[in-house]
Amino acid sequence: LEAEMDSAEGSTAVRFLHRELSWLDWNWRVLALAEDPRQKLLERVKYVAIVGANLDEFFQVRVAGLRAQVDAGVTKPASDGRTPREQLAEIRMQVLEQLRVQEAVLHKEILPALAEQRIRLAAWAELDETERKQLQTVFEQQILPVLTPQAVDRAHPFPYVSNLSLNLAVVVGDPSGGESRLARVKVPGLLPRFHALPDGERFLPVEQLIAAHLDALFPGMEIVSNHPFRLTLDAELALDEDDADDLLEAIQSGLQRRLRMNDAVRLEIDRSMSTRVRDLLVAELELEQDEVYVLDGPLGLNNLWAFYALDRPDLKDPAWLPQTPPRLVPSATSPDLFTVIREADVLVHHPYDSFRSSVEAFLTQAATDPD
Repeated sequence: LEAEMDSAEGSTAVRFLHRELSWLDWNWRVLALAEDPRQKLLERVKYVAIVGANLDEFFQVRVAGLRAQVDAGVTKPASDGRTPREQLAEIRMQVLEQLRVQEAVLHKEILPALAEQRIRLAAWAELDETERKQLQTVFEQQILPVLTPQAVDRAHPFPYVSNLSLNLAVVVGDPSGGESRLARVKVPGLLPRFHALPDGERFLPVEQLIAAHLDALFPGMEIVSNHPFRLTLDAELALDEDDADDLLEAIQSGLQRRLRMNDAVRLEIDRSMSTRVRDLLVAELELEQDEVYVLDGPLGLNNLWAFYALDRPDLKDPAWLPQTPPRLVPSATSPDLFTVIREADVLVHHPYDSFRSSVEAFLTQAATDPD
């Protein structure tokens, strides 16, 4: 009997697809569109950005949920037979492979093809002296006023790092011979992720522009090194509204719990980061080494939407114009939607059918109807 039960349990497990791994399979299909050379060039850029944004959400919600189960000591297998820790291990393997393919298609195919179309991702090292002087003025007038460096030492604990923010881990040394220390510089989200150079063809990552002028933030100190990093936090706030007598009190309590708890689930770092700085970040952020993802850069590929926004219709698919369902097409006067749907239901399929002339028009008419 026990053998039959074990056999039944095993057969049940293989009948189920794992939810998180299935989601990653879907993201593979998005990445396949970025790899497809038949797609127009900026459409391929768009799909790379979507893959990055998808992974951001995946870690904030799904990986964070599994990590919370591990922290709570949950060892019971899911329906597919995997424990939370086993799920996290398989997810990491899949994500590492996706990142490898994503970076390969970006650096080996898409960026070279963009350069042929006079759209280039520039590096500070390749700029001439005139361009650097122009960018120094931009830095002093537009960027420096919004930067706030934060030191990390015995008197200054590691600062709170906001979700998905881009940061620089800066190692500074005392010229008089004191030991070096770590500082963190947040790249404000209000700054453009890629700064357009005067020729209109090249775009400089903003973190490189900031890194080139760190001496203005740490006067009298020696800039030993700097490394970009990006942190992903748990986006879920545990709250049972049904059991909360006072919703405001419950939310406040939940926020207080979050301030006391480490909710970091992923650290993305540039490949140039030294082992010393990496280990320090891992320790300060209370992460495990398997929660660190080493990338070739730039970090935050979801920001490639900035390139898709360029006015290059020759490199994009024609924009789709949503259609209005025939029964909702306005005549001499706008149709009475209540009369139309009283006669029969109207099926609308977004985004192919217009949201504006269907749902939005219905809500507008309902809001202005005195009854």
